[in-house]
This record gives sequence, structure tokens and C-alpha cells, in this order.
Amino acid sequence: MTNNPVHIVPPEFINKLAVSADFLSTHDICQLSLSFNTWLKDVFIDNDISDLLSSRAIFVDAILKKLWCQHHLDEYQISLVAVGGYGRAELHPQSDVDILLLTQEEVNLELEEKISSFITQLWDIKLDIGHSVRSIKECLKQAVKEVTVATNLMEMRQIAGSETLTQQLMPLLNEEVFWTSEKFFIAKCKEQDARHQQYRGAAYTLEPNLKANPGGLRDIQTISWVAKRHFSADSLEELVEHNYLYPNEFFELLESQDYLWRMRFALHFVAGRSENRLLFDYQADVAKMMGFGDEGKAPVERMMKRFFRIIARVTELNTMLLQHFEQAIIKKPEQSNISIINQDFELVDTLINTRNDRIFMRPVKMIEMFLIIAQEPGIKGIHSHTMRLMRNARRRLISGLIDYAECRRMFMAIIRHPRGLGLALTLMHRHSILSSYLPLWRNIAGQMQFDLFHAYSVDEHSYRVIKNLHQFSQKEHNHKFPLCSKIVQKIRKPEVLYLGGFFHDIGKGRGGDHAKLGAVDALNFCLSHQMSKHDSNMVAWLVEHHLLMSVTAQRRDINDENVIQTFGEIVRDEAHLNYLYCLTVADMRGTNESLWNNWKANLLEELYFNTLSAFRHGLEKPVETRSKIRENQQQALAILSEQNINEQSIKALWDEFRVDYFLRYSPEQIARQCQNILEHDREKPLVLISSVPYRGGTEVFIFTKEKNNTFANSVAFLVTKKLSIHDAKIISTKTGYTVNTFVVLDSRNKPLRERFYTKEMSQDLVDRLGKVNICELPEPKVARHMKKFKVPLRVNFIKIHSKNRTMIEIIALDRPGLLSNIAQVFQQAQINIHSAKITTFGEKADDVFTISSAENNELTVQEQEALALRLKEEID
Repeated sequence: MTNNPVHIVPPEFINKLAVSADFLSTHDICQLSLSFNTWLKDVFIDNDISDLLSSRAIFVDAILKKLWCQHHLDEYQISLVAVGGYGRAELHPQSDVDILLLTQEEVNLELEEKISSFITQLWDIKLDIGHSVRSIKECLKQAVKEVTVATNLMEMRQIAGSETLTQQLMPLLNEEVFWTSEKFFIAKCKEQDARHQQYRGAAYTLEPNLKANPGGLRDIQTISWVAKRHFSADSLEELVEHNYLYPNEFFELLESQDYLWRMRFALHFVAGRSENRLLFDYQADVAKMMGFGDEGKAPVERMMKRFFRIIARVTELNTMLLQHFEQAIIKKPEQSNISIINQDFELVDTLINTRNDRIFMRPVKMIEMFLIIAQEPGIKGIHSHTMRLMRNARRRLISGLIDYAECRRMFMAIIRHPRGLGLALTLMHRHSILSSYLPLWRNIAGQMQFDLFHAYSVDEHSYRVIKNLHQFSQKEHNHKFPLCSKIVQKIRKPEVLYLGGFFHDIGKGRGGDHAKLGAVDALNFCLSHQMSKHDSNMVAWLVEHHLLMSVTAQRRDINDENVIQTFGEIVRDEAHLNYLYCLTVADMRGTNESLWNNWKANLLEELYFNTLSAFRHGLEKPVETRSKIRENQQQALAILSEQNINEQSIKALWDEFRVDYFLRYSPEQIARQCQNILEHDREKPLVLISSVPYRGGTEVFIFTKEKNNTFANSVAFLVTKKLSIHDAKIISTKTGYTVNTFVVLDSRNKPLRERFYTKEMSQDLVDRLGKVNICELPEPKVARHMKKFKVPLRVNFIKIHSKNRTMIEIIALDRPGLLSNIAQVFQQAQINIHSAKITTFGEKADDVFTISSAENNELTVQEQEALALRLKEEID
């Protein structure tokens, strides 16, 4: 049974709740609870968190005792017992209050009614009660079936009522028939593995669950539960006495628990409910309450950086201690299969272990161990004894392991080994050896990116990018990314690509352009690791330009010869293109898996092949525009001829189009669109929603009489259907018609599949374009999770090759109706839109338009300034 807790509750609260004091109504207790919570919040910053948690438990104890007597339950043979976190006296401001009403074999009707009345009043006073009414026999029966029930009972604490019943139950819980140490250990390990799997092993997500996340409070509690069952230990401190925990490790766990407790305590106050997810909405207020300040993003980033480092410590200690327990509880040392690797290391079953406790006095042996892990496929992990030695050696390091020439040689051997970026890299990342090797990596460890675009801390993201690159080298993954796999498996020096992954974001958090800062770091690293000047320059170039391909693909028209030529001039040759393409795919996938989709994959692939074609023809010899138009027309005509469509009718229709129509659409698109136009009544708008995905999205084609609000109206309609627009082309004919094409994705980032839905949507859009002259914009409501973000509006004009076009980039907070607002401003300013690239980076919308004046000319400086001002007035 858990011992009674100490507390710092002011006497006035306890005195009012004394059993002998006056009767208290529900209203009285609610008012007292409000006062108590105010006191808790006021004293939070200056008091030990464990005292505050136990104080709330004591306050709740007093309430329950008071009501227990007011409901005359003290007159019956029944016991009120605290279980779970409440039983441990670890009660956060909004935590559930879990209680057990322990009874005799039978509960008569009179007692049942009093229990019901008691529980009802607990709900009335706003306590989140989790309760069960069970006899001793029922408790044991449920506990034997469910390890969570058994765990709760192990932490029981008497609150009120019959102590006899509790004293009868306690000895039964310690008997072997209840839960043996071995069975309990296995069950808790399975429970933890399942929980970690639920969070996909992602300890470094930017909206973590403080309780359930890998490295969170549950992982500390798992150690305590196993210790309690095996050693009957009431605290982690007792593990020191049993030589399972060193004093420094005990204090490290205590410090980690304290920090996580403080975060959760503050989170409950900020959220106003029992909340364990540290959502973006709450992070700034939690950081302020914890004393990190309130000056913008910096306090949140400081708080989260410490959090990520704490959970790394907890994860490592949890792994080490559970392995210690496994060896003590399940597998005895004499049962292990030991084989010698070399004079310094051995294999204990599947775990690498040192043969000498002083081995890491030579720091190079730490890196050597990971090289051995890469070389020996039979190794599946690190032995707990070696883990402890490595942790201690890591803390003793005076400088980075990179200072040692032999460490540098071995590190490069790991990078170059076919399995080096598999388990070896994972363990180096997990046990902070990358930070110990490379001080620059330590700077990004736990570095938060306070936005909705990046899902992970900088070091976790970089690690995932490297793992993605390594996956491209493994033939069993060829089906996932065929082009990347084909390229990487032919690259003569994949380490160049891998080091690009290591360094691409290493300059973040230092101010300035992180790509340029990282390029300098990468060059110095490569030269100091004896790489050739050519390879070193290639890594540095990759790091400096790692965003180039994603920006070009998502924000520029990749069918424009000028765009390809500009991109190709920076990339230079096929070798640079191959490296950059693979790094870009790995980077975009590693940023936020939920945002990667076929649309982005197809854009990158098309840009890759367009540039490759330009290289093979020669950048100085771009494809001649007239021959490109002629080729597209001939191919489209061949397709249409197969449909028995009159060639004269086709050419008459083509005479209506301007030349850019034949440049900006493929022959297949031209044929499909023209066939439908010829068969359609031109008095009505024509809307085609393709059932076949285009570049991983759904193409919406509109042909209608030109009105000044067609684009804005279409955008408003698509937004109301909860579709995200990623690309748009707008072309006017010589005869007063307009061709608008949109590429859209649904709310799941997928193309539209249901044919009946697209057919219905087509008709709705036809009706809207035929009837509506005034564009109705959706109400611009900002989503809940966006409200904590501020994205200053930026309007940039970008120089392009065209003499009668202007490119404008608009960056703003993403919200429903933003694109419609922009379209309406263009309409009011009589601006012609020729194309649009719509990109969302989390909370930030980054939209690029190619536009011209009403006279179809490039915008003058004065027109640009006037347009920027109107956009700022409308959007802000």
C-alpha cells in the first residue's frame, strides 16, 4: 500500500473540510475547490512540484472523507481506496480521481443507493471520478485478467472507511498466484511496446503527449511498477539500494520526472481540462507559466528543446533498466549465449557487450563499437551494462569525438558501410553519440520548429532524412520510390548524398540563411574527413541548394522552358540533378509524412525529367517554341482523328486559341478538352472533372464565356467543397472565352475518386458559373490550431523572362477564403491571371501568380505598388 503523502496545503482548506466541521453543500465545496485551484496556480512557480501534486491529493482526500461521512457511508462495512495516480498521490489539477469502493461479498439496496448518491455528488462538484465497486474476490478476479487493474491495485491508498477490508486485500496482492514478477514484467513491456507503436516511435513530434509519448511519464512509471512488483519497492530510490540504479541515474530520473510533471501541471491549468497533449494552442502559455518568458516563439523553443532532451534521457534509462530487469527476472547470466567478437567486445545473445569496464576510457572505442554493429548483422542492440558504461563515458567527454583522427576514419567507415545507416545510425542517434561526435549536431538536438509544417525537431527530422536516403539504397524498397532507388543504387559515392542529409538543416537555430551556414559546415567537415575537394564541394552545394528543387517544383511552371533553363543553369549537370532529386524527396518525406502526396511526387519527377531532357539537348539549345507547338498539335490531331472528329472543325477551334494554350497543355489534354468543347453547347459553361488523376491530383477544366469574376467564382466554389487548389492555368481565347484549369486534392490530400460526386460537383459549378455574377466569398474563419500563429503578409514581385508578364508571390496565414480574397483583388484591379501555384507550408500559404495588366502588359512599378497595397488592405 502507498504511504500517506506529505503536503503544503494551507490549514484553512483542511479545517473547512474536517469531518467535525459544519455541513458543506455542493456549492460550498465548488467554491472551496475554486479557491484551492487559485492557490495552487499562485504557488506553482515557487514550490516543489511533488509537494503540489500531493497537496491536491490531500485536498481531494479531505473532500472525499467529508462527503463520505455526510452520506453516512462510515456506518457501513465498506472501504474507500485511492488507486492509480491518485493512489500514488500524484494528482494534477484536472486529473481523473480514480477510486475503489471495496465491499463485503454482497451490497444491499440501501448501501447501493448511498453509494450512488455519493458518486453523483462527486460529479456535481466537478471531480472527474473513475470508480469501481468491488469485493475482494472481484478485485482479484479482475486483476488476474487485466494487468492495468493489477497495477492500479498495487498503488492503492486508504482514504476512509473500513481498514479491515484493505488489510485483507493487501497480502493477497503480494502472493505469487496473483502476478509473478516474470509475468508482470512481460505484460508491462508489451503494454509499453504497444503504446510506443501507437505513437509510431516518434518521441520528437512537435505536439507530444506528455504522458504516453515515448520517453514520457508512462515510461518512468513503467520502471517504478516493475520495481514495485519485483522488489516491493515503494520508490525509485529503493532501486539504488538494490544496485539496479546508480545515484546519478536516480537523480537524473527524478529531475526528468520533475520537469515533465511541471509541464503537465501547467498544461492542465492552461487547457482547463485533463489534457496530456501539448498542442500548439497551449505551448506559449505553458512556457510562460513555467517561467520561460512570453517574448514570441523563443520561450516555446527553449521549453521544448529541454523537453526533447529530457525524453531522450528517459528513453535511454528506461531501455537500460528494463533490460537489467529482464536479466534479473527472466534470463539469468548463465543462460546467455556468449561469443567473442574481438578482445574488447563480445556478443551476449544478440546484444553487443564490452569485455572490459575501462574500455571507453579510450573514446575511439565508442565509435568502433558502432562500426562493429554495422559490420555484424547478428547484433540487434546494446547490452545494458555497456549502455551504462557508454552513458558515463559520454558525460566525461571534454570535446567532440570528431577531434580524434581515428574516430573520423571510423565514422566515415560507418557512413560508407552498406548497413552503416541502419541499426548503427539508429543507436547512435538514440544514445546521443551523434551529438557527442559532432558538436554541430548537439546544437540542433531538440531544436523545435514552431510551425504546422515541420512534424519533428530538427535533429529528428535530419535523422529521418538520412534514413530515407539509406532506404533508397536497399533493393527491398525499390517499389516505394523506383526512380530514387534506381539513382542511389547506381551512385558511385552514396556517402556524398548521405552527408548532404546530415548537414542540410544543421545551420538552423543560429540566425541567418541556414542553407548557407550549413554549406560552410559541410565543406569543413568533408575536408577534415579526407574527402576529395570535388566530393566536398558537391556536399556543400547540395546543402546550400537543398530547397531549390522543392521550391521550383511547387512554385514555378515546370513546363515553362525558361523555368527549366534557369533551374538547369544552377544545377549544372546530371550528377548534381541526381543527388538533388534524391535529397529533395527524402527531405520532403522526412518533414511531415502526412503532407507528402502523389501530387508533390509527380511534380518533382516531372521537373527531374524535364531538366534531364534539357541537359541532353543542351541548355544553350532550348526547344524552339514553334516546333514545340507544332509537335503538340500534330499529336493531339492524331488522337482526335481516331475519334472520327472532323479535322476542319478542330483547326477552326484551334484558330480561336492563342499560342500559349498549345505550350501549356499536353497533347492528351488538348485532345480531350477540344473534343468536349466541339460537342458542347457554348451557351453554357463546360466543366470537366477528370476521373483519372493528373500529377497525383484531380484536374478541373472550365471553358466558358469570359467574365471578370470566373476565376474568383471558381475558387470560391472549390473552397466550399473543402478542396485544396494546388495549381491553376488561365488562358483567354481570341473569341471571348476563357479556359481555366485547376488541380485539386481533397481534405485527405488525395485525388477525387467517387465518379458520382465529381459528376454532381461539375453540374453545381456549371450552375454557379451560369448564374452568379457576384463572387460570394466563404467566411474567413481561422482554424483553432492556427490561432497561435502569426504570418506577416508579404507581397514580392519576382523577375521572369517574359516581357508581358509579371510574377507575384503572396505569403500569408493560410485560412479558408484566402485564395478567393486574392482573386477578388485581382478582379477589382482588372488584373489578368495566367497561372497560379498554390502551396501551403503548415500554417503558411505561399501562392505564386503569373499576371498581366488589363492591356496584357507587364505591370509597371507604380501598378505593382498599388496592387501590393490593395492586397494588404484586403488580406490583413
